Amino acid sequence: MSIFQMFGKRTDINEGVKRSQETPEAVLLDVRTAAEYAGGHIPGSVNLPLDRLNEISTEKKVPLFVYCQSGMRSRTACAQLREMGYKAENIGGIAEYRGRLE
Repeated sequence: MSIFQMFGKRTDINEGVKRSQETPEAVLLDVRTAAEYAGGHIPGSVNLPLDRLNEISTEKKVPLFVYCQSGMRSRTACAQLREMGYKAENIGGIAEYRGRLE
């Protein structure tokens, strides 16, 4: 359980992944490093590390479902993306994910 889950609304990455799959045109965004992503990621996700968010090329109307390892970086990423005009939802950390990884 991440620190954010202990002190706030619990984020369930499994439900978030499901919502991303059910949302037309949504992007499942992994903000971990390229090395972390290569070590295993949620199928269908796109990697854009937190320190490269300014390189995002997705249209601002596209819903973004954002995850990282524990939920901390994805929370930061969502705040930055919202400031940039994107619709971003923090779905938490892959450490809690129960599905298969690629």
